[in-house]
Amino acid sequence: MSKEKLGRLEKVDLRDIWEKEDTHFTPWLAKEENIELLGSAIDMDLVVEAEEKEVGPFRADILCKDIATNNWVLVENQLERTDHKHLGQLLTYATGLDAVTIIWVASEFTEEHRATLDWLNKITDTQYNFFGIKVELFKIGDSKVAPVFNVVSKPNNWSRSISSAASKIANEDVGETKVLQLKFWSALNDTIKSKDDTPLKVQKASPKHWHTFSIGKSGVHMSMTFNSKEDVLGIEVYVVKDQSIFDSLEEDKVQIEKEIGEKLSWQPLPGRSASRIKLYRNNSVLDNESEWNSYIDWSIENLEKFYHTFKSRLKNID
Repeated sequence: MSKEKLGRLEKVDLRDIWEKEDTHFTPWLAKEENIELLGSAIDMDLVVEAEEKEVGPFRADILCKDIATNNWVLVENQLERTDHKHLGQLLTYATGLDAVTIIWVASEFTEEHRATLDWLNKITDTQYNFFGIKVELFKIGDSKVAPVFNVVSKPNNWSRSISSAASKIANEDVGETKVLQLKFWSALNDTIKSKDDTPLKVQKASPKHWHTFSIGKSGVHMSMTFNSKEDVLGIEVYVVKDQSIFDSLEEDKVQIEKEIGEKLSWQPLPGRSASRIKLYRNNSVLDNESEWNSYIDWSIENLEKFYHTFKSRLKNID
């Protein structure tokens, strides 16, 4: 065993690196590589849409889009410990922007503010999410300073989704199929989370016939669909509005299908505001839970193929 001494991890004061929130910390956090680091802490792919966005008499720090869902994500940051002022601004911004995900970044969270975020996640609908993220800086000896984002509050997605589904069933709004959909997507998520070498980032499971995954480009995402009437499971790249993206991909159709190893269904969907490229698996019966493991294995294998095949091409499309 080597006798070389290990370095000692040292904590660095945030103010040593960023003197002011608005002119130093916010611009740093809004850079692509840093917002990606923040997003990875909560399993989301984020793209910055605006900084210092005006919301009524206030200015929100960073406004993002969740690439997987195209929904708004609001980031409010402060270099000090959390306070009532920023909590009030968060709620004001959320109302003004119809943000579905709120991320509060701070150097320290008081217990009352952490508890408030937990409470908001408990009482709000499953489409709203509140995160508390503690930011810290560390270095070893003379090394560069490295940021660490620690999650101190997040939605309890599983219990909230199950509770929501149970509530709808009690009100006779949905049937057993919705419960099975939620259960299948949750099982798929759990299997993906258990894999160490997958590029897939799971999204919250819901009782519906589709489930989405990010692919790293705004306006485009991967989806899975489960058509229980026709017993068909599908994987697709879904392009919202921008037909030129679909056209660019279709020009490389032969090579794409060669890499996937399957013929795909190319659907420009004329007259609609979206287009898709899809792979189908027939004879997939949602009610047959004993076969779910084979469905999940097929899903993950082909989701990863789709991710690697399309992500590099999408990155090169303006």
